[in-house]
Amino acid sequence: MQIDIGIPESQRKAIAKDLGHLLADSYTLYLKTHNYHWNVTGPMFQTLHTMFETHYTELAIAVDDVAERIRSLGEFAPGSYVQFKELTKIEETTSVPSATDMVKDLVKGHETVAKTARSIFPTAEEGNDEATLDLLTQRIQLHEKTAWMLRSLLES
Repeated sequence: MQIDIGIPESQRKAIAKDLGHLLADSYTLYLKTHNYHWNVTGPMFQTLHTMFETHYTELAIAVDDVAERIRSLGEFAPGSYVQFKELTKIEETTSVPSATDMVKDLVKGHETVAKTARSIFPTAEEGNDEATLDLLTQRIQLHEKTAWMLRSLLES
């Protein structure tokens, strides 16, 4: 059945493609945050363990929201590790860094997701896609705030 939501097909496809990058970045950051939650050690263990759980829980909801937006636009959402690895700008971590390095790495990750979300604005604006613009605004606000909170842990 044809989709008639007021956004031309070519623009819907372009927006969905860009959202695939946001989904991949968000999912990769989710995995990294969950990994750090499991493996953090040191004097800030309880604080970071709890904080990371809050972050990965929020990211789990976010990936669902982004994937469902892609589906609302009539496209299939990427959903495999192979696809995410191709689409993400976030580097995977295979070692267990120190707690401080985990925090620094997550700051970078949240800033990357915010930049990815921001980069989609022109395409969504061109398509008059207010729903995607709203989603992007929410994602940017959350990732910038989370990056700020994580950065503040690094101040002496």
